[in-house]
Amino acid sequence: MKYDFTFYNPTKIYFGKTAFKNLKTELKNYGPNILFMYGKGSIKRSGLYDKIMNVLNSCHKNVTILEGVMPNPTYAKVLEGAKLVRENHIDLILAVGGGSVIDCAKGISAASYAKEDPWERYYIRGEKINTKLVPIGSILTMVGTGSEMNGGSVITNEEKKLKKGHVYESANYPKFSILNPELTFTVPVYQMKSGIFDIFSHLMEQYFSGDDDNVSDYLIEGLMRSLIHSSKEAIKNPKNYEARSNIMWCATMALNTLVKESKTEDWQVHSIEHQLGAYTDCAHGMGLAAISIPYYKLIYKYGLKKFARFATNVWGISPADKSDNELALLGIEALKNYIKECGMVTSIKELGATEEMLPLIANSVDLGGGYHNLTREEVLEILKECF
Repeated sequence: MKYDFTFYNPTKIYFGKTAFKNLKTELKNYGPNILFMYGKGSIKRSGLYDKIMNVLNSCHKNVTILEGVMPNPTYAKVLEGAKLVRENHIDLILAVGGGSVIDCAKGISAASYAKEDPWERYYIRGEKINTKLVPIGSILTMVGTGSEMNGGSVITNEEKKLKKGHVYESANYPKFSILNPELTFTVPVYQMKSGIFDIFSHLMEQYFSGDDDNVSDYLIEGLMRSLIHSSKEAIKNPKNYEARSNIMWCATMALNTLVKESKTEDWQVHSIEHQLGAYTDCAHGMGLAAISIPYYKLIYKYGLKKFARFATNVWGISPADKSDNELALLGIEALKNYIKECGMVTSIKELGATEEMLPLIANSVDLGGGYHNLTREEVLEILKECF
């Protein structure tokens, strides 16, 4: 482990088929005023909404509803929620849904009592929280982001055509998260696949950085292999509890800050996809799938040994009689084949991108990277390659 670090994660996880019963216990720790926020109504169709309301009513909570959180939550939605928090003196934000709802909840918590524009402070300048926070609890119904156990919050500013992420400090992590894999069974297969690749991309963004013999790399390789196996099983049978539970825990472990320790990290694929999403409102994981292969083909030589290791340790490709360059390319090809086998998107045109958008996207991407810092020309080259 090359770099010193401090690891702390305060989120309590309740996992499994009986996880929901802990909601009542947790609610006793908070005041009477609850902001219950969710997406576009699937929790009502599934019956989960009524179950949650029954618990809230049995705990004598005053419930304020914020519905309609979109898959790419907007800054306008954050401000709408912050207004509700102030007007109703909210004691706990209960976010029910996927990572988008939980990301939005973190934005609302930070924005509610902010003394200046939260967008500028957190999403543009990346500063720390300097005001009162509202505690967050979550009930997860779609996996992928890992937002249930971290401080990440990705928000789209529609007016500015910017999709930005901010990593809030541990004080704004969910206090508790309820993870029952059965609650993900009603998620459409397309969205399940999108979430799966989001998990895979989180792991690769952390893995493809640094060349020391790092414990984190071994953890990431194991998570990748588990995800590959379980995702194929889940695609064959979306109600395979074992597969869906493994995917759910894999998503949480991929981005709860554990496997990033002593890693420099990359996040350039995410940076490009965020701006693609700002222009197209596409499914996040599908955008990542389309961008990843052109990106890794462009940068692999800068981290050749790690890409060769990826081929061997993740995809099981024999290193016998192969150079590191040959192994690296075979590993990227295996990733490409996995994307195709799983029926994920390989073209951003399919996601709504137009040729006219490509220079606009390239010029608005936050540049950086792990093994290689991209130029705007290289970003545009990647976008054209995956168009």
